[in-house]
Amino acid sequence: MEFIDLKTQYQQNKLDIDKRIQTVLDHGKFIMGPEVAELEKKLADYVGTEFCAGVANGTDALQLALMALNIGKGDVVITTTFSFFATAEVISLVGATPVFVDICPTTYNMSAESLKQAITQLKQEGIKPKALIAVDLFGLPADYTHIETIAKENDIFVIEDAAQGFGGQIDNRKACSFGDIATTSFFPAKPLGCYGDGGAVFSNNAALMEIVESLRVHGKGNDKYDNVRIGMNSRLDTIQAAILLQKLRIFDNEVVAKQALAESYSAQLSERFIVPHVPENMKSSWAQYCLIPKMGNRQQYMNALKEKGVPSAIYYGKPLHSQSAYEGLQHYVDLSVSERISASIFSLPMHAYMSEEERQQVVDTLLNAS
Repeated sequence: MEFIDLKTQYQQNKLDIDKRIQTVLDHGKFIMGPEVAELEKKLADYVGTEFCAGVANGTDALQLALMALNIGKGDVVITTTFSFFATAEVISLVGATPVFVDICPTTYNMSAESLKQAITQLKQEGIKPKALIAVDLFGLPADYTHIETIAKENDIFVIEDAAQGFGGQIDNRKACSFGDIATTSFFPAKPLGCYGDGGAVFSNNAALMEIVESLRVHGKGNDKYDNVRIGMNSRLDTIQAAILLQKLRIFDNEVVAKQALAESYSAQLSERFIVPHVPENMKSSWAQYCLIPKMGNRQQYMNALKEKGVPSAIYYGKPLHSQSAYEGLQHYVDLSVSERISASIFSLPMHAYMSEEERQQVVDTLLNAS
């Protein structure tokens, strides 16, 4: 059984994906070829933004967003402590300082209340945060209804880290359309993944996106040998764009299939586990399906799954503020919810190609585990 079944996905779409790849091999424009521009237009249309820029990976996308907002040494950026390391890493890479806030105990996304507390505490110490990075964890958008309001009241830029969130939704707004600038990842295991690395930056701000497009090619000006700023080498490969174009065509159907799987999991497991909570006005793209045992510990369930050949994983076992790289960093708010969740959460296989027999095997194994 696969945790995320990319093999079956490919086999069911092999002819179309191979055709897309062969077209790139035939025209030979392997870097920033015509498929990249085509993908950027379709991605922007899909999420509802004016602009999209394809880049080399999701981490670069976040760093480029910070650089475009002119965030650097001496600046403070607030973010959630319950995320993959890249969310905080990019803050440090540009020379800024991360300040971690806690998560909502039901959605595992940034807590608006914790965010307010951190801003208040920072202000009392004479520190004005310049930006915040909110993460759309496990496919579910963060609480932008409140986060964007809080940020506006305090003159703080909002960066949406939708590395796991592509396809998620709040009311009629899709993930990658929130904040001043948004990013996503096309790492193979993400909701929309390529066959290597890739990412994208989104915004409705033309001036910001002009800077991003310059920064991704070494800070180029009118041409690649006219460098007007210090940038990066972060271009999306044409073959990856070609693959993503085909996978975007089937993406919505995959989200529907994963939603059905999530509903089935939750219906059968909710008595024994805390199952994912999706607010009524939101939609998840189900990058992960995560559980917390009501009794016992996660290891006994993960061991039972392993014995039956069922893969599982932990996202995330150590909050960012507990990472060795951030030892000694000052904290301004209580982070105990993240610490509690990280000690108990684990993830089940989640993909659009899971058979009924496989799903039942997962459920039966968990319910029979002692």
